[in-house]
Amino acid sequence: MVEKGLAESKVKIYVMGKEYDVPSNLTIMKAMEYIGYRFVRGAGCRGGFCGACATVYRMKDEYKLKMALACQETVQNEMYLAQIPFTPANKAMYDVDRLDSSGNAVLEHYPEIARCLCCNTCTKACPQDLEVMNIVQAALKGDFEEVAHLSFDCISCGLCAMRCPAEIVPFNVALLGRRIYGKYIMPKSREVEKAVKETKRGRYNGELKNLAEMGLDELKKLYEEREID
Repeated sequence: MVEKGLAESKVKIYVMGKEYDVPSNLTIMKAMEYIGYRFVRGAGCRGGFCGACATVYRMKDEYKLKMALACQETVQNEMYLAQIPFTPANKAMYDVDRLDSSGNAVLEHYPEIARCLCCNTCTKACPQDLEVMNIVQAALKGDFEEVAHLSFDCISCGLCAMRCPAEIVPFNVALLGRRIYGKYIMPKSREVEKAVKETKRGRYNGELKNLAEMGLDELKKLYEEREID
């Protein structure tokens, strides 16, 4: 429960250069909605998982540009904000079934990783606190298992690519590395293979048909009452 004094305290923020007073206990996203913004883009799960609400901000009289997810970061006094709902970034086109699983695959599709300066700027920009520079270095070495391990929690918000002076797109590099690892290197799960075969044989067709015929209220009830291991 929020104390009355805290709930009523206000801070001054600037959104796209315009000044607003907002409650100090709100996230950036909730503060923007409080002042009247309606999110059509730049909002997704609201739980820190989708990366849609990437935000760039500076504090008054500070040079350093900071990064955050709007659904996670709490507003601060004299915060200057700008939403980045989409990061324009290069993405290589490839056929997963024809990828080279040797160490050269990522370098072939993203040769710019060889320009990595090891400045760690990408890591500092990551709102998930991932070791992004180490991901790029692992990709450069062809260590796809390490890429998959280090980038498992990557939400592709794009903030690392925005800050990279070598023009690398680390989140797309990590995606390619995970795909190679999952397709060619990671040990296969017998349980998953069994479930795929059963699905192809039509074992679950009846259940899927029942779900498709359910109304929205029935689906919600079923979801809320499901057993969670």
